[in-house]
Amino acid sequence: MVKTQDGPTLPAAADLYGDLESTPVVRWRDYGPGLIVAILATLAAAWISDRYGAPLTLMALLVGLALNFLSADLRLAAGLAFASRTLLRWGIVLVGARVTLGQIVDLGPAALLAIVAILVLTLLSGVALARLLGLGAAFGALAGGAVAICGASAALAIATVLGEKRANQAQLALVLVGISAASSLAMVAYPLAAHRLGMGDAAAGFMLGASIHDVAQALGAGYSYSGAAGQTAAIVKLSRVALLAPVLAGLGWFFPSTGGRKARFSGIPWFVVGFFGLAALNSTGMIPAAIGHGAQEGASALLACAVTATGIRSPMQTLLEAGARPLLVIAGATIAALALSIAAALWLVG
Repeated sequence: MVKTQDGPTLPAAADLYGDLESTPVVRWRDYGPGLIVAILATLAAAWISDRYGAPLTLMALLVGLALNFLSADLRLAAGLAFASRTLLRWGIVLVGARVTLGQIVDLGPAALLAIVAILVLTLLSGVALARLLGLGAAFGALAGGAVAICGASAALAIATVLGEKRANQAQLALVLVGISAASSLAMVAYPLAAHRLGMGDAAAGFMLGASIHDVAQALGAGYSYSGAAGQTAAIVKLSRVALLAPVLAGLGWFFPSTGGRKARFSGIPWFVVGFFGLAALNSTGMIPAAIGHGAQEGASALLACAVTATGIRSPMQTLLEAGARPLLVIAGATIAALALSIAAALWLVG
């Protein structure tokens, strides 16, 4: 929990930059209870995901929300804060092990420009729709950015740049639920749409990689279409993941708060530097395949644990009072991303 300047106490989660709450002065053993709860809850979510084929992120969030009553136990506060902040930072760093600079270059300049254009227009569509529905541009950037880049991990990172006053924890939880549900639906529906449109492997792979929210669902959809489409989808999707850092930087410098001031952003943080550094190292081929696979699995585990902690710490009453309008923003941005991706795929590949 964190005291605001105005007095009230707000729940804090996914605090990458430390702008929601100061790092508590605690002993190492104080982290234990909360971390144990977060880890056990994440393992339960992973079992459910494996058993029923459901997305891990969605299961982690739902398990966390089911355990929301534990947020009242102050003995768990330090460990849950550690999971939602520090583990998330390291998870984003490890995502860099999925990316190589060569993969991005091989797409060609036209495809890269198309990916950037799709990302920007999708994010802006979220902002426009959110403002139309009276939810504010900040929430639009949160929802649109999550759709445009890499789902839940992007939402968690963007929320910390925007800050609690511009995008609260209830809105973040709604975005995580909506993104996971939309990504799961897309993994099933989008390959069928590609078949209906008569797309070849390259066009289908580009469309799937450029439009589906989460990495796992994008790759799953691509490889369900064909091996070649899966390879293309992986490269396109990972190119979107690589754009997370510049989007964070741009939002940090230029996105206005509700008071008209720019969001606080004191340079590129260490976890963003680590993300690009690991991607560059991965590009050299110096990282053995086994280590790269382990880093990818580690990133998924850390991000899932952060999502679980976010669910536990989310203010459920505010979440229930939010209504359906936030989900309409996610749906609108999703439709925009799909339409733009189909158009770009047909233009680039045919």
